[in-house]
Amino acid sequence: MVARFMTLKEAVASCIKDGDTIAMEGFTHLIPHAAGHEVIRQGIKDLTLIRMTPDVIYDQLIGAGCAKKLVFSWGGNPGVGSLHRLREAVQEHWPHKLEIEEHSHAAMANAYDAGAAGLPCAVFKGYRGAELPRVNKNIKFIECPFTGESLAAVPSIRPDATVVHAQKANKKGDVLFEGIVGVQKEAVLAAKKSIITVEEIVDDFGDISPNAVMLPNWAVTAIVEVPGGAHPSYAQGYYKRDNAFYKAWDPIARDREAFTAWIEEHVMNGGPEDFAAKCRANKA
Repeated sequence: MVARFMTLKEAVASCIKDGDTIAMEGFTHLIPHAAGHEVIRQGIKDLTLIRMTPDVIYDQLIGAGCAKKLVFSWGGNPGVGSLHRLREAVQEHWPHKLEIEEHSHAAMANAYDAGAAGLPCAVFKGYRGAELPRVNKNIKFIECPFTGESLAAVPSIRPDATVVHAQKANKKGDVLFEGIVGVQKEAVLAAKKSIITVEEIVDDFGDISPNAVMLPNWAVTAIVEVPGGAHPSYAQGYYKRDNAFYKAWDPIARDREAFTAWIEEHVMNGGPEDFAAKCRANKA
């Protein structure tokens, strides 16, 4: 299989369906907001959402009723406070009940790595003296057959689809990430299908920085050119983080009616082309 170039609507429709397990990754920047909005527009439901650091885009997906479960290791509106749609889904079951499965960052990073390697679980040193094993049945302890040491084990993460944003893809379908990266590569390699939204499609990558991450075309299902597709997070070399949006999201997310109106105006009646316009003012 070699990556196919699609529209965002085509990519989401072909890679994500009701009931799937979906990972949308990106650490601090390159967060796939445009793709998350297309999931909402298509009315996809009953998703198990996986993300190490669920923030605004998962707040929106949860509030829009797309999620039945969240697997995560930290959740919040970075630099601002809580995710109010996530909180209300857990506490008040609005728009419906949300199951949560909480891990440590180390556990999820190892679980993605194990998934990318085709392993059934991740084994690592962790959770010693921690409280999470009391409430998370998917945290186990095993004895090392070589040393007798007690080690933590969690199921590997093998999503039905992984969605990430990157700076560039070339016309062969290879993908380039630069700047701060998280587990995007591992999350894509662990998944059955993947959608990569990019700022631009180029003939070649030219000079590549030493910390760049590459994904070959055979590891990717769909590539979509969406300029500004990470807004309000940032894309190094393209636009800055929209800090004002993160602050503005807090009062919107606190109120059901304000949230519903925002989703209707900016998601249901919006589209990928809106992201490029929003990012021009935040040009890096």
